[in-house]
Amino acid sequence: MRTDLGVRLRAKEARVTDGEIVERYLSRDESALSATAERYGGFLLAVSMNVLHSRADAEECVSDTYLACWNTVPPACPNSLKAYLGALCRNISLDRYKRLHAEKRGGGRTEILLSEIAEFLPAEADYEEGPAAEVINEFLGTLAGAERIVFVRRYWYADDVREVAARTGFSESKVKSMLFRLRKKLRKKLISEGIGP
Repeated sequence: MRTDLGVRLRAKEARVTDGEIVERYLSRDESALSATAERYGGFLLAVSMNVLHSRADAEECVSDTYLACWNTVPPACPNSLKAYLGALCRNISLDRYKRLHAEKRGGGRTEILLSEIAEFLPAEADYEEGPAAEVINEFLGTLAGAERIVFVRRYWYADDVREVAARTGFSESKVKSMLFRLRKKLRKKLISEGIGP
């Protein structure tokens, strides 16, 4: 009987919408945390793993993401809970990566990604909010679907080139050349807006 009740509770929790979860955060209902974990735990673990390449570290970052969401909603009231959680998790994971950097985890994969980003985005720019974010969003809006997918998978989700190629059906060399051209175009746009390095 107890197992049946657990299955029904999990099934009910899975049907909870993002709006309902945000309402739970806003009303300080702790069930928001379990609903978030149920709905987005796998997504957040994948985001963190792409940065850290260590399951233990990624799991800690996911836990920290739940706490960060609890501490920031309210006052924040995200329109897209998935995007909000993804940004929190990504930033927490990047911060942890920087702290662990001396240990050279991840075989240099994240280091390569960060060097590519530094190529077109000044270190002091906030690319989650503010003028740089606006320019990047405008830039993404001008891209064809495939280019946008390639760019976001590489620079937001931190997929490596092989993973981006597998997702899109392009060859790795095509993905690399697309990324090169896109970085060049974005850098030019940032500079024209007075943001580039």
